[in-house]
Amino acid sequence: MARIVAGVSGGVDSAVAAARLIDAGHDVTAVHLLLQPDAEPGSRTADDASRVAKRLGIAFEIWDMRDAFQRLVLDDFVAEYAAGRTPNPCLKCNRTIKFGELLARASDAGYDGVATGHYARLAPGADGVVELMRASDASKDQSYVLSVLGQDQLQRVFLPLGGSTKHEVRADAMARNLPVASKSESMDLCFIPDGDRVGWLHSRLGMRSGAIVDEAGAVLGHHDGTYRYTIGQRKGLNLKHPSPDGAPRFVVGLDPGQGLVIVGPHERLAVGMLRCGPAVWTSGEAPDRPLALAVQVRAHGEEYAATVAPASDGTVDIHLATPIMGVAPGQTAAFYDGPRVVGSATIGQCVHPAGWSSVQPPEQA
Repeated sequence: MARIVAGVSGGVDSAVAAARLIDAGHDVTAVHLLLQPDAEPGSRTADDASRVAKRLGIAFEIWDMRDAFQRLVLDDFVAEYAAGRTPNPCLKCNRTIKFGELLARASDAGYDGVATGHYARLAPGADGVVELMRASDASKDQSYVLSVLGQDQLQRVFLPLGGSTKHEVRADAMARNLPVASKSESMDLCFIPDGDRVGWLHSRLGMRSGAIVDEAGAVLGHHDGTYRYTIGQRKGLNLKHPSPDGAPRFVVGLDPGQGLVIVGPHERLAVGMLRCGPAVWTSGEAPDRPLALAVQVRAHGEEYAATVAPASDGTVDIHLATPIMGVAPGQTAAFYDGPRVVGSATIGQCVHPAGWSSVQPPEQA
């Protein structure tokens, strides 16, 4: 039996995860995290989490992590967009908050680990290494957003839902008469519930006017901030001049330093190689040679065949078997060997098959 902190968000997944741990004989304490700056102990989600704990007959606590969430997730999210990158704050939150600050605090309090309602599986090996695996339900698989976890974290993580479908989890909640059994799930960022990312960023970054240019530097329009755009974007450009061939233009580069949004044809979105920052290897050890793996660059995106080549400084180059479209610096590349997560790294440069990088306008590369 282990002493476990079960993170309860007030949703159905985390509620069932806690219930299953109790069934398995563990000593479970339900903990609800205050994360957003305006979050309050008496909020709807906190109240739902409290009612779940009461129904399960376990202790309930609220842990205030608003300062850490602001510093490690929200400030980073703003800084990344201001720098022309496209971050995934859910991965950042998992690494630094849920399996960072929360796990550290739980350990300090004498708990053996932390459990969440993520859909992914853990497979302890004979050598003691805990492998992170895709969920049984491919449509709900969340191994990508957990690919940033290292072995030290995986050794102390519990994921009770990885072998179930969402339908089974919902039915389980109904059978247990959990008070959140019929609660719908949110698909938006928790700190931008209305989905207006641009408006949220504008309230923090303000107007940062600049030019929209083509690859030759000709001005085609103007914008109110490069942070409003992402690589691959087509809509909302409001260009004053059509392309010579009448084909649509896409955002192919961002240069916040010069205030430029660079647009070009669709083929300019092709990426043949990804240069990434220091990698996290789930086994705890970096490979000593290039590996033929599958790479995923979006939370629910498809896999791409690639060669992942680690460097002596911890960074990795990913050579894609065939070019992929519209990847942006700041995204995370997760590496898979079948259903097993091998590791991940943040993309620093997206290199076009012709050799230029999305970090700079093509003529400056």
